[in-house]
Parts: sequence; structure tokens; C-alpha cells
Amino acid sequence: MKIKATLDRIPGGMMVVPLLLAATINTLAPDLLRIGNFTEALFVKSASALIALFLLCAGSQINVRNVGTAFAKGASLLILKWAIGAAVGLIAYIVAGSDGLFIGLTPLAIIAAMTNSNGGLYVAIVGQYGKADDKAAYSLLALNDGPFLTMVALAIFGAMGFVEGFFSIVSFISVLLPIVVGMILGNADEDMRAFLAKGSDMLIPFFAFSLGMGINFTAIISGGAAGVLLGILTVLLTGGCGYLLFKALGWNPIVGAAEGSTAGNAVATPMAIAAANQVFAPVAKLATVQVAASTVTTAILLPLFISFLVKTFGAPKDTGAED
Repeated sequence: MKIKATLDRIPGGMMVVPLLLAATINTLAPDLLRIGNFTEALFVKSASALIALFLLCAGSQINVRNVGTAFAKGASLLILKWAIGAAVGLIAYIVAGSDGLFIGLTPLAIIAAMTNSNGGLYVAIVGQYGKADDKAAYSLLALNDGPFLTMVALAIFGAMGFVEGFFSIVSFISVLLPIVVGMILGNADEDMRAFLAKGSDMLIPFFAFSLGMGINFTAIISGGAAGVLLGILTVLLTGGCGYLLFKALGWNPIVGAAEGSTAGNAVATPMAIAAANQVFAPVAKLATVQVAASTVTTAILLPLFISFLVKTFGAPKDTGAED
């Protein structure tokens, strides 16, 4: 049975297939693998640990002279992602109907979903199509986790003020540290760099499966058509613009498109914003289910979008700094 050969024929197959398989299991039989001990630890709860190890291995492949490139890529995507989400959200506020909705969507949901990205999906896609500095860019992209950037957009609109506690420097360092440790090991010893290089690709299907165990397809039903539309817009606008930006800058455009998702932690953003400012309390619950639907929709659609881009335009070869 040629399992690996089959997965290799599917663009992003090492990530897409395990993720969708796990999401199907989690939707139909959520307790099937939640039986404790090693089984649950590996197949359900391992995503964070495996992604951290992936980042350490990726960091070991970065030459210190290319750190600036990783920062530039991360900053470009972070700013672009936020700018698109904030712009679409602002348009939604301006043209919203008397019910406060824009094409059935709450502006709060739009900003929360579009400014936040699924780091696991980014890492998985870049793990297959990107380079070491593309993977290292994730350390900066982690800044869009949680409600901080949503709050910044709303503050700029004059809808609310800055609130303490939305950004933690400790959380940022905790994402960056595995990459830094990997960089130190890889630059200090070429043998360690070669040894750790073997780890990245092997980890992808395992943390992809664990990520899938956090996805429930019923969220699409709860969020309705508007939530699905939000997911589609997130992929096409943030992923599509990321592709075009990276292509214009001479970088791998597939990496730019890999940011076109909504993270699972974005589901908590509307309630966090409402807790900070009661003005948003009436729409927080609706925004929450719409963001949840966007999370699931982008988890399914983004890998398919990446596959389409690869099949249509090809996977760029060497476009960026050397590893």
C-alpha cells in the first residue's frame, strides 16, 4: 500500500488528509480517541508540543545572517493581514444596515476572523512549500493570536479604547523561544543542524491530525451561511493578497497565501471584546458562532486554495534567502 506516495500526489496532502480525517472523527465520534494515556496525548493533545518541536527544528536550519529576511516576511504578512481585516471591518461598519449587520455578518466577527490566523495551518503549509526563514516568520505572526489586533482596529475606529491585558510579552517570547533555541543549536554545530533537519517533515501529519481533533464540522451549521461566507472571504482576501504581496516582493507566494485562515482562538475574541466594552455585548454571541464557522471553513478551504494555486501556477522553487 503506497500511503506516502498517495499523500505526496495531493498538494499539501501530508497536512490536509490527516487534518480532515481527524475533523471527521471529532465530528462523528468525538470520544473515540479521547481514552487517556498515550493515545489521547498523541492524537488529540499533541498539537502545541509538536508544533513547538517543529519550530525548533525549523529554527536550526536558519543561518543567523538571514534572520532579517524572516522578520521582514513575518512583518509583511502581519501588517497585511491586519490591514485587510480592519479595512473590510470598517466598510462593514459604514454600510451596515439598521440591524448592524453587513451581508449577514457582524463587523466584529469580520475583524476578529480576518486579523487572526491559524498558526498550525501556516506551519503545516510552509513546512511543505516554504524555507527555513518562512517557518521562522511564524514567531512574529504569533502576535495576531487573541483579541489584541481586533481591539487595535476597533480603537482606531473610535469604537473603543485600549484595554490592558490584551497582549502579553511572555506569550510572544514563549512562541519565539523554540525557534531561538533551534537557531543556537544549528549555528553552533553543523552536525546538530543536519540531525534536526530530519524532524520537520515527519512532524507535519501528526500535528495536523491533532489540530483536526479540535475541529467540529457542526460549527459550520451553527454559524450559518454568513459564517461560511466569512471563511471564504478570509481565504480569498487575506490569502489571495498575501500571495500577490509575496510574489511582488520576489518571495515564495505560497507562503503569503498560507496566512489566509482564522485561528481557533479567535472564537473567544468577540466575548473578550464584549467583556472589555459592553457596547459589543448584544452582538458578541452571534459574532462568536460566525467566527467559529470561519475557523472551520478556512481549515478546510485554505489547503484546497493552496492546492489550486500550486496546480495552476506551480510551486515556486528557490525564491528567498538561503537556508
